[in-house]
Order: sequence, then structure tokens, then C-alpha cells
Amino acid sequence: MSEELGSGPQERPDDGLRLAAGKLVIFDCDGVLVDTEAIANRLLAKLLTDAGFPISYEDCRRRFVGRTIEAVQDIVERESGRLLDPDWPVTVRIGTERAFQRGVAPVPGAEAAILALQAAGIPFCVASSGRLSKMRASLGKSGLLPYVEDVLFSAEQVVHGKPAPDLFLHAAASMGMTPDAAVVIEDSVPGVEAGIAAGMRVLGYAGDALTDAGALRAAGAEIFLDMGNVPALI
Repeated sequence: MSEELGSGPQERPDDGLRLAAGKLVIFDCDGVLVDTEAIANRLLAKLLTDAGFPISYEDCRRRFVGRTIEAVQDIVERESGRLLDPDWPVTVRIGTERAFQRGVAPVPGAEAAILALQAAGIPFCVASSGRLSKMRASLGKSGLLPYVEDVLFSAEQVVHGKPAPDLFLHAAASMGMTPDAAVVIEDSVPGVEAGIAAGMRVLGYAGDALTDAGALRAAGAEIFLDMGNVPALI
């Protein structure tokens, strides 16, 4: 198992939060705040298979986590040599949001991390490859939306999504912070690459059994396993 950042002697929580003064925490959404990766990728795997691109749930997560639906479509069409329906991204989004309506749980420790950041006066926001409507659906069902509904940023707001740095740079600028003040919390390689390209420190959450901690580390992330530890790690 990967060694977690800070697994040696621990600072007192107050010390860690004091050291974080002037920081901005940028959370990814799926797999970081809300436990949606299984729901979304099982549906995506089925829709891709039905469209003539057979893929397992596990491979779907490995290959496409952190990417926009449009990026997935580009990859599939390039590799298969066949075109998906023009409205395929819309079909995926509608199906995903309907699936979320049946229930979404927060990632363990996510709410505690948010509350600790609030108590310490450390600003935070969410920057996701998903659209704003998808984030509102999943965060709403998980109970986390009231904490972040005014600080949601989506790849639909920038020209290039992850792994380009555009989204994280947009989020930091919108929050009135410079890139070097931001700490990104990610669970995907494209997300880690985006944070590093933006000149930000990146913490790679590898608490899910299917997350490839080695790949996150190779992309530049510092690995941790418990979302509740975020305030102490920044």
C-alpha cells in the first residue's frame, strides 16, 4: 500500500492550519468530494459497449477518469475508427444525472475536511471536468452542495479541460489567489497533470481501491489516503 503523506510524526492540527494561512484548496469533485466514480463509470462502460466500443468498468475508470465526455468521445472515435452519435455526450450526461438522483454518498472524510477548512478560515472551491449541472446533482444528493454552491468551477467555463491547466488557473483567479498559493486535491492523472501544469501543489487522493496511486505519484502528486486529513496536509 502507498505510504501516506505525513505518515511520520504528526504536527498538532493547530500548527498545520496556521501554516496554511494564505492558501486556497481546490477540490476535484467526482471521487474526491462525492463517491460517484463507480456509478458514472459503470454507466459509461455500458453506453460505450452498446455503441460498439466494448470496455469493462475497470478499464473505463483506468482510461477515462478525470476527462470530459467530449474528450472520451474523441479518444473512442480515434481508436475505433467509427463515429458516435452527435448527441452522445448529452445522452451520457442525462443518464449520469439520473443515476445520481438515486443517491450519492460523500467521500468519507470530505465533509469533515470542509468544516475544518471553514473553521480555520481557509478558502476552498471545486474545479471539475464535469458540467455545473452534474456537480450540483451529485453534490446536492450527497449533502455537500450548501458548502460549495457559490464556488463551483467547470471545464465548460474554459477552452481546454484537464490535463490542461486552464480550469485550475481560472478557479484560482476567480478566488483572488495566485497559482502558487493553491493546493489541488485530485484522484486522476489528468487532474494531477493539470494542477502541476498550473504551478500548483497537488495532493493525490488514493483512498479508493481502484485508484492507481503509483500513476498519481508519477504525475507529480503527493499521495494521501484519508480525505479527513486534508486540513493537516496543506
